[in-house]
Amino acid sequence: MTWATGAGPVVDVHGDGFADLLRELGPQVLGVLVRRGGDFAAAEDAVQEALLEAVRRWPDDPPHEPRSWLLTVARRKLVDEVRSATARQRREERVQREPAPGPTEQADDTLLLLSRCCHPALSPASAVALTLRAVGGLTTRQVAQAFLVPEATMAQRISRAKRTVSGQRFDQPGDVRAVLRVLYLIFNEGFTGEVDLAEEAIRLTRQLAAATDDPEVDGLLALMLLHHARRRARRTPTGDLVPLAEQDRSLWDTALIAEGVDLLQGALARDRMGEYQAQAAIAALHDDAATAEETDWVQVVEWYDELVRLAPSPVVLLNRAVAVGAADGPLAGLRELEQVPDDVPRREAAAAWLHEQVGEREEAARLYAVAAARATSTAERDHLTRQAARLRHP
Repeated sequence: MTWATGAGPVVDVHGDGFADLLRELGPQVLGVLVRRGGDFAAAEDAVQEALLEAVRRWPDDPPHEPRSWLLTVARRKLVDEVRSATARQRREERVQREPAPGPTEQADDTLLLLSRCCHPALSPASAVALTLRAVGGLTTRQVAQAFLVPEATMAQRISRAKRTVSGQRFDQPGDVRAVLRVLYLIFNEGFTGEVDLAEEAIRLTRQLAAATDDPEVDGLLALMLLHHARRRARRTPTGDLVPLAEQDRSLWDTALIAEGVDLLQGALARDRMGEYQAQAAIAALHDDAATAEETDWVQVVEWYDELVRLAPSPVVLLNRAVAVGAADGPLAGLRELEQVPDDVPRREAAAAWLHEQVGEREEAARLYAVAAARATSTAERDHLTRQAARLRHP
């Protein structure tokens, strides 16, 4: 059984497209209910019940307007739940206060829902989990697997996050910068379990870009695409890390690079510079170089200077020191590295690389070993250990 969604191709209810359609429509319907004042947790439960109803009924009786059908069923289930949980007088008052359905139901509520999930009262970990669950449409088990924690632990985290945001009503989207930070955190988690969080972050950021006209959203999407384009070259077939300078650039995805560059150019043309646009510009310079030796390190340093102005942090200073070392020589890079606190992650690895460029192999090997001991992943630890061994046993 198939039908046209009105905005896309015909969907086969017996194929993969059916599950994809439900996953796409669920967050949209949830966003409408939340914007209209529904309790977050109750609204999500109503949407889940509506989706289950769709699975049961649509194969035999597909609706002409799937989104409107889901919204109607979810709203009714939400109202039924409210009626069963409250006294008659309070129930009638809440029904009277409920806004009447209107054309706003057709609006894209992506930003509103993301704003709710990324509320500043939530910790970054809770915001990420709630976003993946409510907006990404992932199951609690998938989210737990992605972050390598027990499902019960993740369920508690998501429940606490729902309680935190349920007491607040959102009539307008919140700060898009908070949303971008959470999406960037999701992207940097990469791939764990059965869900590729980098691709999930890209999918959510595409939705946000379609719902807003903020150049920083396009900047973040460009940054993600330009980094994700290198994913096939980042590891050997056995899973070992491959540094950027040693990657086989023929494995890079040129289509993603072209899309990222186009997005970045469009964002920069609006003359509202932000940190994600600056980071994307740095990534574009790396992707534009046919070989590591052809990287325009002078421009990379200039963009890091801009990034220091926009979003100063020890990590930015660390990366800038490495870029200065490549552009002006390792001694200059080591001088810049003195401004970076000793406890910044990967500082020893950067210092080791710079000392190696100077020719101080023994000191470089020592620093690689220290960096390996402080590595946060097995792949990174193994890579740094190999670097130390390479210098000690050439």
